[in-house]
Amino acid sequence: MQVKDKIVIVTGAGSGIGAATAKHFAKHQANVIVSDIKEEKAEQIANEIKQEGGSATILTANVAKFNEVERLISDTVAQFGRLDVLVNNAGIGPRNMARVGEYTLDDWDSVIAVNQTGVFYCMKQALQQMTKQGGGNIVNIASLAGLKASLNNISYSASKFAVVGMTKSAALEYATKNIRINAVCPGYTESALLDKLLSARPDMDQRLKSVIPMKRYGQAQEIAEAVVWLASDDTKFITGQTITLDGGTSL
Repeated sequence: MQVKDKIVIVTGAGSGIGAATAKHFAKHQANVIVSDIKEEKAEQIANEIKQEGGSATILTANVAKFNEVERLISDTVAQFGRLDVLVNNAGIGPRNMARVGEYTLDDWDSVIAVNQTGVFYCMKQALQQMTKQGGGNIVNIASLAGLKASLNNISYSASKFAVVGMTKSAALEYATKNIRINAVCPGYTESALLDKLLSARPDMDQRLKSVIPMKRYGQAQEIAEAVVWLASDDTKFITGQTITLDGGTSL
C-alpha cells in the first residue's frame, strides 16, 4: 500500500485497533505519530515499532480537550512540516451499560466528549492544515453501533452515528480540496471494549458469536489493514464512505 513517507497521526494508538493501525502504517514505511492519553502505552507501541525498524514519534493528547488537540497538530507540523493522514481512533465506552432512562449523565458526557467531540476537534484542526498544504486524508473509526441499534449503549451509539455523519459531511465539503475523508465501522472486534462487554454477562460470548455469520470476532489487525488501505494512494477516488468490517453481522 502506498503510504511510504507519509506523516500519520493515530489517536488512541496505545492499544487495540489504534496500536495495530500505527504498527501497520509503520510496516509500510510511514512516519507514525503514536498519540494516546497515556504516555506509557504510547511509548510501548512506539518502541515496538522502532524495534521492527519503523519510524514512530510519541505525542500525548486527550482528544476531549481542544488545546491538547491544537498542540498535537501544531507539534506534528512543526516537526515534520505537514500532516498527510489523521486516523481518529481514540474512543471509550460507558462505565455502566443501561437503558436510556437509567443511563448516567457522567457516562453520556464522557463518551460524547471523546468519541464525538474529540473527532470534531481533530478533524477541525487537521483540515485547516491539510487545506493549507493542498491535500490530506482522514480515516475515522466509527462502529457497527453507528449503523444499527445498540442496546443499553445510547452514548456510544449516538457518538458513532455522529462519526458517520461527520465523515460524510466533511467529505462533501472538502472533496474539491484534495482531501479525502472516510470511516471504517468495525463489528465486534477483540479489544478492551469487547472484553468489558463480555465480562458484564457470562453468556455474552455465545450470544454475540451467534449473530456473527463468520462465528468469530474481528482482529485489530484486520481493521488496521482497511484503515491503511483507505489512507493510501491506492484509493484516490474513495471519499465519504463507511467500510463495514463485521464478519457479516449487519446482514
